[in-house]
Amino acid sequence: MRKACGTIVWLLVMGLAFAQVSEGPQPLVVDPGGPGKAPSDAVVLFDGRDNAAWMTIDGKPSKCTVADGIMTCRTGAGDTQSKEKFRDAQIHVEFNLPSEPQMRGQGRANSGVILLNRYEIQILDSYRNPTYANGSNAALYGQWAPLVNASRPPGEWQTFDIVFHAPRCAEDGTIKTPGSLTLLHNGVLVQDHVPVRGRRCAAEEGPIVLQDHSQYVGRKIATAAGVSEGAHDTTIRFRNIWMRRLSQ
Repeated sequence: MRKACGTIVWLLVMGLAFAQVSEGPQPLVVDPGGPGKAPSDAVVLFDGRDNAAWMTIDGKPSKCTVADGIMTCRTGAGDTQSKEKFRDAQIHVEFNLPSEPQMRGQGRANSGVILLNRYEIQILDSYRNPTYANGSNAALYGQWAPLVNASRPPGEWQTFDIVFHAPRCAEDGTIKTPGSLTLLHNGVLVQDHVPVRGRRCAAEEGPIVLQDHSQYVGRKIATAAGVSEGAHDTTIRFRNIWMRRLSQ
C-alpha cells in the first residue's frame, strides 16, 4: 500500500514538473476593449467615422450613409461588402431595426450578415413576428434555426458575436471538413458550434456582406408560405463592426 501511494505521489510530482517545464510560449496580450471599442488585435470595419472599409458588390463606394456614428443602409443601396477578406474569424456586429408593423414574416426588416458572401446569418425583426424557424433572426439561413429567440424590439440595438470557421475543401472541390458557426445574439448563445455546409466548397477568402434583401421598394418578396407582398422602404442601422482573424 505504501509503495502504491509512493508511486502515485511520484507521478503527481513528475506531472506537475513536466507541466511547468513545457508550458509553451506565453499567449499574446490583447486589450479586450469595451463598449464601442474593439479589441486591440481586431480589424475595425466601422467605428462611426466613415464607410471607407466598405464597397458595393461591383467594387464601387458603398451607398450606405454615415452620420452621428451610425452607418445607415436603406432599401436600394444594394448589398455592401467589406474590403477586408477572411476565412476564419471572430466578428462583432451591432444593428438596429426599424418598426414595420404593416409587414409580416420575412417582410419585416429583413437583412443579413453574409460570411464569405456565401453563408447568411439572418437579420430580421423576429420580436413577436413568427416565421419559418431557419429563417428567423440569428438563424444560419436555411440550415439552422437559433436555439432561442433573443430578439429585442425594433428600435433597440442588438448584437451578433460570431465565431466562424470556413469549410475545408477536398481536391475535387467538395467539402472535406464542414465549417462551424457559434453565435451569441444579444449575449445569448443561439448557435452552438453548428456545422456549416454549402453546395460547393471555395478555398479562397471572402468578405462580410451586409444584405439589402428587398433591393428596391415595391419588389415582390415572399413574406409567408404562399404569400408575396411589395417590399417596404427599410432602413437598417449599423455600428461598431470589427473582425479578428483566427489561426488557420
